[in-house]
Amino acid sequence: MARVSVVVITYNDAEHVTTAVESALAQGDAIGEVIVVDDCSTDGTAEVLAPLLAANARLRLVPRATNSRGCGTPRNDGIGAAAFPYLLFLDSDDVLPPGAVDALLPPAERYRADVVAGQAIRRELPGGRETVWAPQLYDRAAGATLPGTILQGIAEHPELLWDTLSVNKLYRTSFLRDRRLTFPDGAFHYEDFVFTARLYAARPRIVFTDAPVYVWNVRRQAATLSISLRRADIGNWRHRVAAHRGVVDTLRDAGAYGLAEAAQAKFLDYDLPMYIRELPQRPAAYVTEWWRSARDYVGGFDREGVALATVPARWTVRALTAPGANDPEPGAAGIGRLVELAARPPRLIPPYGTTPPPELAELGPAELPVTVDARVHTGTHTRLDLRVHELYGRLGALHPVALRVELTERGTPKAAIAVEAPLVREGGGWTGALRLNTADLARSGRLAIWHISAEIRYAGTDQRTPVEVRAADGQEVRRGAVVRPTGQVLLVQAHITAGRALILRVADGVQGARRVAGGRLRRMLGR
Repeated sequence: MARVSVVVITYNDAEHVTTAVESALAQGDAIGEVIVVDDCSTDGTAEVLAPLLAANARLRLVPRATNSRGCGTPRNDGIGAAAFPYLLFLDSDDVLPPGAVDALLPPAERYRADVVAGQAIRRELPGGRETVWAPQLYDRAAGATLPGTILQGIAEHPELLWDTLSVNKLYRTSFLRDRRLTFPDGAFHYEDFVFTARLYAARPRIVFTDAPVYVWNVRRQAATLSISLRRADIGNWRHRVAAHRGVVDTLRDAGAYGLAEAAQAKFLDYDLPMYIRELPQRPAAYVTEWWRSARDYVGGFDREGVALATVPARWTVRALTAPGANDPEPGAAGIGRLVELAARPPRLIPPYGTTPPPELAELGPAELPVTVDARVHTGTHTRLDLRVHELYGRLGALHPVALRVELTERGTPKAAIAVEAPLVREGGGWTGALRLNTADLARSGRLAIWHISAEIRYAGTDQRTPVEVRAADGQEVRRGAVVRPTGQVLLVQAHITAGRALILRVADGVQGARRVAGGRLRRMLGR
């Protein structure tokens, strides 16, 4: 029986909108209608949809006479137009996976839920690599415990503030209307943040599932980037701050002061580091304006909110708001240290002082911000010379014995290449080395990009310290050609990211070399 309205919002996305609509219609008889709210497109979206409209009585087009300049107003139009008891949101460049409604609707009706929330899958295109959004909440393999539970509001689970999506949830339509739950109208970006805060403040009855219910397509090479990928514009930061301020104000106005403080901690642990990591790629004027804005904003956070954040986040706040730190300090000793502290996982880079920083003693082995760096030597074999830096005696007490290094190919779902390197004590740390057959890193006819992570293993314990391998100081970007006995040519590059993470890029044959050259040209043109 038809029970669900799907609201698809679109603006100048004729290329993808039919795929989104078809994914909604394919959910089966439970779909009573698919409402496409067209935000005054000029690319022929209505014409593209015409055959589907003629063939499907369940499909409705709601054209807007003026462009709203945002996503909130079209979604609000959809809420107003919905004619069925339950409602889903879908963006025109994403899709509903098969079985999404079958996973969401039965628990909604069985438990009389106001909201049922499930997994959103981030799919990197064109490679196809998939990851679970907020895995700590929705992926049992990552330790999530919420799937299968029912909550009345989230006061006891402030970690849910990390889920700011509106699209991975089925809503009771009457709940949204009775509570007057809407998105911010107009050119308000990150509108999901405020909507979900309003939702949580209304204390809905929520059921959680770990079933995949939404596919979020990430197109980093698209001509028009999604809002979340436009961080090179300082306006994007301002929009994010405005949205987060709206979250905190909404929760405070509802009397949910503990959740408001938890929202501040989430901003420090997630949003702030995301922008810090990218500061080395930004011009000086951006960095200065960002610093002053961030200093002003986080300087006004509640002391309790800062205290709920992780230790590295608290160190970052301390650096941002230090007396006299009105402008960013350039170089490795200033912005550079904050960038590396914002790495995933965080790292505190040497040189170190004689006194451990505050709160270091709070951290267990899995949380230690250890620095592991490497020098790369390329040829028929690729060798990594690794160094693990001591951290105020914390590692020595644990007795490191090995470093398990993983190379993960970016943009693909393939398993990582794992190699273990024994460690020996040397100077102020530990050293190790590993060697890989360079041909094993090549992929036929294309460029392979390898991210390098590791975990430190200790004697007599199962405890581990995860790290991202950084480029050693003095390591330069290196390029080389390797000729295999078959005559095949491999182009190998040791690349250093803006945050000094070490990346290996291996191009196989002519097509791969063209990809490398094309990428370099695009970067040059983008300057």
